[in-house]
Amino acid sequence: MAAHRRFVVCVVLVLCSHCLKTECSLDTEADLSDDIVFQSGSHQTLKVGPAIPRRYLLYHVNHGEGFNLRRDVYMRIANLVQRLQQDGDWVLVLPPWGRLYHWRTRSLEQIRIPWATFFDVESLNRYIPVIEFEDFIKETGQAAIDQILYLQAYKEGWTNGKWEEKIDERECIEPPAYRLDEAGVFRGWFWGYPDAYAKAFKCLSVQGMARILAPVLLNNFTARSVFVDRGEEILHDYYGQVQYWTVRRSMRFAKHLRDIGDEFRESKLESTDEKDKTVMTDNWRDMERKPGSAIGGPYLAAHLRREDFARNNRKEVPTLERAADQIKVALKKYKLEKVFVATDAPKHEIEELRRHLQDYQVYNYVPPKGVLENFKDGGVAIIDQWICAHARYFIGTGVSTFSFRIHEERQILGFDTKMTYNRFCGHSEPEDCEQPSVWKIVYH
Repeated sequence: MAAHRRFVVCVVLVLCSHCLKTECSLDTEADLSDDIVFQSGSHQTLKVGPAIPRRYLLYHVNHGEGFNLRRDVYMRIANLVQRLQQDGDWVLVLPPWGRLYHWRTRSLEQIRIPWATFFDVESLNRYIPVIEFEDFIKETGQAAIDQILYLQAYKEGWTNGKWEEKIDERECIEPPAYRLDEAGVFRGWFWGYPDAYAKAFKCLSVQGMARILAPVLLNNFTARSVFVDRGEEILHDYYGQVQYWTVRRSMRFAKHLRDIGDEFRESKLESTDEKDKTVMTDNWRDMERKPGSAIGGPYLAAHLRREDFARNNRKEVPTLERAADQIKVALKKYKLEKVFVATDAPKHEIEELRRHLQDYQVYNYVPPKGVLENFKDGGVAIIDQWICAHARYFIGTGVSTFSFRIHEERQILGFDTKMTYNRFCGHSEPEDCEQPSVWKIVYH
């Protein structure tokens, strides 16, 4: 019996040796189907391709840009990564939030804030692979970036007054925000991570859509991690088209912020998703709403931008009295009694607005200390936007990206554009001032 087992083992070893020498050769070019692989009685060759290492794309936006413009730049970069994914394993590293102009609560340390504080990262991953910066550090073992590509405009502007897409390596027009230290690496802000650095740096003059970076990243650089700074310099590939709305739909707010907004809606504004017909699916890919299918809560929502807009005397900004008059017109037209105001106005201006609307119930969201400490000024702004997105009627501030993001959110929820794309007429504008352009949601 033991002799028989030794014979069987010898036969198996001989067969395996023969397989390694003849039939199991490597071929990286063929593509076998399951039917062929599992076909019996045929001569087979195992086809194995080389492993493709994961590559990382990081990006940043000019320090002076606000929260909602940064959301827009994310969409441009996300569609770039979606294009890069066709040629390799690319993942987008989400830039930590912090130090934005409109975040005014000085008692808070608002740096190194992960995206999960504000957005549903799992939802983002349903469009492209994304990770937080700290996960990038864990995966790579250090806060080191191989290559910085610092985007800038062309010093000479358009050639002969003609706009065309182009990209070139150029000398930096302005002194870059990165310095070469004694160790020969580049140091900079890097979202408040003092140990972060880059190994190489180049300035690129660029004029074009986000796609113009794809061949540069695929063919000109072998760096495993590439950091594109000044990402706002590139434009949308598909503005207003299916790809634009697909990535926009993936940008769901974090559930903990939506829950806070929903609680406020129900307790103060008699608004719930069931009554308002704004129930969302778990997966945004399964959610397509017909315009007008959402009713909204029994209140009007207004975004009234003040602060820098009012100080600079922008023509789009109404006086508080004129803003109240326009709110009253809409309240009477739609038979509403409640108003929710999202504003950066100081307390005394909010009280003045209340006096102008004394016949109506006026609300604004004042965060408890715990909410502000946990979710920062950015989280409070999102709660404001979420409440505005569920109103029966919305009126915003012209040329404000805060209002524009609410327009988009309401379209995703299924509101009629006539109940959404409205703005205040400014102090120096006629009563029938031009209203916002409508960009209708596209699914297919």
